[in-house]
Amino acid sequence: MHEIHIELENLAEKYTLNYVAQASNGALLYQNGGSVLLASVCAQENEQYDDDFLPLSVQYIEKSYASAKFPSGFVKREGKPSEFEILTSRLIDRTLRPLFPKGYTLNTAIVVMVLSYDGKSDLQLNALNAAANALYISNLPLPSLRDNAVCGVRIGRKNGAFIINPTMEQLSQSELDLFVSGRGDELLMIEMKSIRSENGANELDEYDFLKALECAKSYISNATQAYHTHFSPHKKPPLALEIIESSLDSIILEQIATRYHAQLTQAITHMAKSESHAKLQSLIKQVASECELPQKEAQAYVMACKKQIVRAMILQDKRRADGRGLKEVRPISIQTNILPCVHGSVLFTRGQTQALVSATIGVENDAQSYEMLGSKTALKKRFLFHYNFPGFSVGEASMIGAVGRRELGHGNLAKRALESSLKSPDKTIRLVSEILESNGSSSMASVCGGSLALCACGIEVDSLIAGVAMGLITQDDEYAILTDISGLEDHDGDMDFKVAGGYKGISAMQMDIKLGGITHTILTQALFQAKEAREQILGIMEGAKARIVLNSAILPKSESFFIPPHKIAEVIGAGGRVIRDIIERFGVGIDLARESGAVHISATNLESLQKAKAFILGLVGDKAERVDWESYAVGERFIGKIKNIVDFGVFVELPRGGDGLIHISKIARDKSKSLNEFLQGVSEVECEVLSQHKNKVELGLVRVI
Repeated sequence: MHEIHIELENLAEKYTLNYVAQASNGALLYQNGGSVLLASVCAQENEQYDDDFLPLSVQYIEKSYASAKFPSGFVKREGKPSEFEILTSRLIDRTLRPLFPKGYTLNTAIVVMVLSYDGKSDLQLNALNAAANALYISNLPLPSLRDNAVCGVRIGRKNGAFIINPTMEQLSQSELDLFVSGRGDELLMIEMKSIRSENGANELDEYDFLKALECAKSYISNATQAYHTHFSPHKKPPLALEIIESSLDSIILEQIATRYHAQLTQAITHMAKSESHAKLQSLIKQVASECELPQKEAQAYVMACKKQIVRAMILQDKRRADGRGLKEVRPISIQTNILPCVHGSVLFTRGQTQALVSATIGVENDAQSYEMLGSKTALKKRFLFHYNFPGFSVGEASMIGAVGRRELGHGNLAKRALESSLKSPDKTIRLVSEILESNGSSSMASVCGGSLALCACGIEVDSLIAGVAMGLITQDDEYAILTDISGLEDHDGDMDFKVAGGYKGISAMQMDIKLGGITHTILTQALFQAKEAREQILGIMEGAKARIVLNSAILPKSESFFIPPHKIAEVIGAGGRVIRDIIERFGVGIDLARESGAVHISATNLESLQKAKAFILGLVGDKAERVDWESYAVGERFIGKIKNIVDFGVFVELPRGGDGLIHISKIARDKSKSLNEFLQGVSEVECEVLSQHKNKVELGLVRVI
């Protein structure tokens, strides 16, 4: 057993080596404060894949006992991963995947388990550092980790000052959440979102964003050198594994590239305008037949030629396969509120990427309940963004199944981009993006459509938010940055860089690098090129916003007002009886805040909302007309108007104000008929007062008028 203590800025870590999980290729026990994580790396030497695919899986798992809790649910055992666990697994995967060399085909699993949690540590940062260093000390032959280690850093911002590795409490008060991973001077992965405060959305302008990245880069350079110094003496001897390099014959490759250049160019042009690979597959079959090559080998040659042509077009000819310039955005069309029975809907089309985004406004009870490892009670998520990617969007004949990691990741990116723009974060809103066609950057189309969908149902926002995906092609010292990349450019390019924001700056961004790093110069140019495109798209979106016609007839009506906090109990009633009666009687939704006395009423029509409000104000003694409940004596008979028929009885208007209830058990009727059927066409009934208590009058039915 060997312990390593590393002190970094706002982060004190302890790594215990040669202590746990020693059957794995690399493992360690990580501790930060009271948080303890186990990270392991395992590779199956006997399971190799033949194709060009890295079989890497990453799992981040939180154990409930880590926070002294039982797992929720009936089974009382950890099961399906939470959204946070999936997103953290993706964060680790996106950082470490580029470090594996091309030709590495061993089945490799990285598992990080949270064994103890103190409620203060940044678990995503802890998990990435633990996984990266377990990989570093492992016996896997990774040249990319020979001279440097990998780590992550989180940057917050408060009152204009950056905070390195903020605690969870500091992050909750921050205006910025920036997570960066890298090695040495290279950045590997970036995730960022602005956080709304009293000052507004806090969109970060490009210059401040670059300052934050410089802060992160300086930290990563020092931290990874420290890791390299401490861990290099403990690295296991590398396994003698054969890295399968490309076995393509350069002569055959050149012959195919020359002989089929025109057909390849035609197929590439078709792919740039459609995600369909039909023409390319046809060409592969032709090459296999005419060149007498196995189908798989012919495919490898054709795909290599395709990549060469795509990259040469961009670097040498400064044009793209679909004919666009390097900075040109594809044509955009926007239609709003095309779904008549939906609160808000937008069909956003950019080139061959199309997203149908719908917005639904809900009440407090519609908010999603969820748990975090450190929370003792259920939390509420009021703003939801769900992203769906059916197979038909790329021409695939496949069943629609459970949501995958990619869909969760894209939905989370869109949510982060839009959340800070909401002027009323307490509203319950669900956005759903259905990708109807995809040829690059469907997540950014979802951001654009989602921002307009909020406006299409009357939700107030600080500004519209647009998103654009940037690409990169590099060769030696040459490089080209591409605006609004297509699926072809994403596949054959070196970077996927998504930026979303308004006119003031960036609200969210995500970067993944396939090269193994990106320079400051390239990153700066990409940011400002993305800003140009974003402002162009925002201009088109502003025009669409001006043409929005709200679906006013179906939009929910809501109003908030305050009553004395001590009166909230009267509105709720014993066992919740009063509030249930109000909800049933007026057909409304009610949310109450005990501490502030806030009452939020939502209804499908204005009349029901106003009646419910008047009833509550009368109940708690507001200036509204009061009902003299004591004037109703037991035995009194009267003829009253039916106000509302519900499952448990009938509400009848009382002669001196207020309503009384005839319970279903007091109504003589045919048991085979419902109340609505029994009282069909009846507007008045003769009643008798059976009991009166405070504002509750129980009635009996004498006869139907």
